[in-house]
Amino acid sequence: MNKVVDTTADALAAVADGQTIALGGFGLCGTPAALLEALLDSGATDLHLITNNCGPDTSAVTELLRARRVSHITASYIGDNTVFLSQYLRGSLSVDLVPQGTLAEKLRAGGAGIPAFYTPTGVGTAVAEGGIPLRYGTAGVVAEYSTARRVERVGGRECLLEHSLTADLALIRAEVADTQGNLRFRASARNFNPLCAMAARVAVVEVVRVVDAGTIGADDVHLPGVFVSRVLPVGARMHKPIERLRVAHPRVAEEGKRAS
Repeated sequence: MNKVVDTTADALAAVADGQTIALGGFGLCGTPAALLEALLDSGATDLHLITNNCGPDTSAVTELLRARRVSHITASYIGDNTVFLSQYLRGSLSVDLVPQGTLAEKLRAGGAGIPAFYTPTGVGTAVAEGGIPLRYGTAGVVAEYSTARRVERVGGRECLLEHSLTADLALIRAEVADTQGNLRFRASARNFNPLCAMAARVAVVEVVRVVDAGTIGADDVHLPGVFVSRVLPVGARMHKPIERLRVAHPRVAEEGKRAS
C-alpha cells in the first residue's frame, strides 16, 4: 500500500476541532515543522496537544497558541516560552505537567495497549500528592488542581499509578521513509517521534526523502509502517527558528582569530 501523499492538505485530511494531537520532537530537534505549519493553516481549534515542550516564542506551536487554537497541553516542560506561560497563568490554557520519562512511557504504553502502569518517579512530590495547578482562573487564582495519584508498593518500592496517553493524530518527522511508511530517523531526532506515532490512531510523517518499499533494510527500520498512515515528502528544506542566539563578543572573536 502506497502511503505517500503530495500535499499538506492530503496529509492532514483527518484533522478536526477538539482533537488530541501528539507532536514529535524534542525542543526543535525532529520537530515536524511543515506539518505544524499545515495544522496552523487548517483552522482546527480547541486542540489538546501532547508535546514535551512548545519550543521558542517563534515556533509553529507558539503560533497555534497565539491564534487561541489550543485549549489544553500535556507537557513535561514550560521552559521560557512566554506565550505558553502567559496563557497558562491567565487561565486561557490548561496544562498537565508530567515528568519527562513518565511522559515518554505514557505514550509508549498507550501505543502498546497498556491502560496504566506503576512508576517510582514522582513519589513524595506534588505529582503523587496532587496540588499542581492545572488551570488558573481569570483573576490569577488557581481554578483546578491535579488530583493525588494512587500509590502502591511494588517490589518493595512505593510507586504511582499513571494512566497511558493516546491521541487522535500524531505529527512526526523522520529522515527516510519507504512508500509503505517504514521509517528511519536521524540520530537524536528519533526522540519522541516513534512514541507519538504508536500512541495515535492516525500518524502522519514528514520526511526528507522517500525510497522504494524494501530499500530500507529490515534492521534499519526504526518504526514499522504499520504505525504510519501517511507520508509527506518535504525535502531537506526546513523552517527552523533559532532557539537561542549566541554571538561572540568582538574582543573574544579577535582573540580567536589571532590564536588561529
